[in-house]
Amino acid sequence: MGITREGRHKRRETGGRREKYRKKRKFEMGRPAAMTKIGEKRVHGVRGRGGNMKWRALRLDSGNFSWGTEVCTRKVRVLDVTYNASNNELV
Repeated sequence: MGITREGRHKRRETGGRREKYRKKRKFEMGRPAAMTKIGEKRVHGVRGRGGNMKWRALRLDSGNFSWGTEVCTRKVRVLDVTYNASNNELV
């Protein structure tokens, strides 16, 4: 089937079905999530539109942590993930 980012498969505001008027296009393409794990840094390049590169982090052991109340940002090592509000499978 494929992963897409387009909204043409959605219904209209009135609840009616939208008519198909073209096939899927490459610029509507989506990609599977990187599912980043904790470990030694492993990053792969992914070609984007216009030949630009996006970088997929497959494994990371450090990152930027922003502490809003103290107005400071530091590079820190990630030891463990105990909680993720968006999805329990990401813990």
